[in-house]
Amino acid sequence: MRKTKKLAALMLAGAMAASLAACGGQTASTDTTAAESADGEESKEAEQTADGETYKIGVLQLTQHVALDKTNEGFVAALDDAGIKYEIDQQNAAGEQSACQTIAEKLVNDKDDLIFAIATPAAQAVAGVTDSIPILVSAVTDPAASGLVESNEVPGGNVSGTSDLTPVKEQIDLMQQIIPDVKKVGLLYCSAEANSVLQIDMAKEALDTAGIEYEDYTVSNSNEIPTVVESMVGNVDCVYTPTDNMIAAGMATVTMVTNENKLPVICGEKGMVDAGGLATYGIDYYQLGYMTGEQAVKILTEGADISKMPIGYLDASKCELSVNEETAQTLGIDVSGLEK
Repeated sequence: MRKTKKLAALMLAGAMAASLAACGGQTASTDTTAAESADGEESKEAEQTADGETYKIGVLQLTQHVALDKTNEGFVAALDDAGIKYEIDQQNAAGEQSACQTIAEKLVNDKDDLIFAIATPAAQAVAGVTDSIPILVSAVTDPAASGLVESNEVPGGNVSGTSDLTPVKEQIDLMQQIIPDVKKVGLLYCSAEANSVLQIDMAKEALDTAGIEYEDYTVSNSNEIPTVVESMVGNVDCVYTPTDNMIAAGMATVTMVTNENKLPVICGEKGMVDAGGLATYGIDYYQLGYMTGEQAVKILTEGADISKMPIGYLDASKCELSVNEETAQTLGIDVSGLEK
């Protein structure tokens, strides 16, 4: 539907340094209404808009893990805080691409006023079936490189939203601060996730600059995670994993192996640290979702032109250091000197 604009990892790193851009299952889909929030709890009833209109909003979330859940929660909170009246259809694809396609077609057929797609595969599925309904995306590292928009500055179509581009270089710097004698790093990610590949390329550039060796350890499905992680033991000093949806969803499996074998993991986002990773310096996904919700309000109530709405990035004040103290103790690593 649009030309895919591939961006080099170096350009991404430059864009992030210039703007400090991003400072980053269920077994069935679930239908909800406006009376139900992203985590299934009842939300307060939204106040009626000035013109009395009730907006229909569809949500397609790729899978269930903390970062994407928080993005969803932030989006709904922004709608509630704006006081608009809406009906929301929450759908979760449980990590299945085929489910993304089916749900995307359903949301379009329902003639929603706006669709919110969380994570790249979900966004691509929705963008592939409508060029008229406004689509906001989030938890997508580079919408332009993913073929969702003509450019991140001027999208040019019916898609915009927010990016979860994380400060990869700063995360590698954090790794060196925590593990100053690191010699070789295992790069763990899903090879099928384009945004993970982009972040890994940025990590490789940072590691090359630091003179640190690295090796790719990729998975194509969640069943491969235990075997791939076990193959790292004894071969690398540390693991780096970006904001990868498959790894994030299977983080408990990852850290069950790494922590037992005293192998620290530097992660792309806080939810992965909470699941047993050692540390990260990353974005707040709730705030990212909230920003996207604010975009939705402008489109629905103010008639904002989505084709001219730039992709949003969280500023540096939204980045935060997260450390799992229990994991640090298990690994025997002193993190007391890190600035929180």
